[in-house]
Amino acid sequence: MDNVSILKVAYDSMEQKKTIKLRDKVLRKPLGLVFIEEQLQKEKNDLHIAAYIDNQLVGCLVLHQSSKTHLKMRQVAVDPDYQKKGIGNQMIAFCHDYGRAENFQVIYCHARDVAKVFYENNGYKVIGESFEEVGLKHWKMEFQL
Repeated sequence: MDNVSILKVAYDSMEQKKTIKLRDKVLRKPLGLVFIEEQLQKEKNDLHIAAYIDNQLVGCLVLHQSSKTHLKMRQVAVDPDYQKKGIGNQMIAFCHDYGRAENFQVIYCHARDVAKVFYENNGYKVIGESFEEVGLKHWKMEFQL
């Protein structure tokens, strides 16, 4: 989609609070999970990314600096009405550009098994064996910047 805008949004802003609602809808509720305030407070120093079409939030993710050289991509969510339209790919490209500009070397994630091919298609490589997280099979995957 050509009309997607991808932006950094400030922690605790109205925009960031909307990303929490989208993440809850796409990632948490289907598993019977809810965010607790302590989890959200841990994201205070993270980079929050939001994708918009015509000022409507359609995707989001969180980037966490885990070391001087590594970023962890977390909580990647695209509204179900907008999935399979390239929005996730555009958010990933935005993160790669950001990581390079800030001199990071690696972006990694814990990908749900259902998203493994999506990340492989974006250049990510599996690191190690699968593991369970939030009751689902996951893979550690990384991208060399």
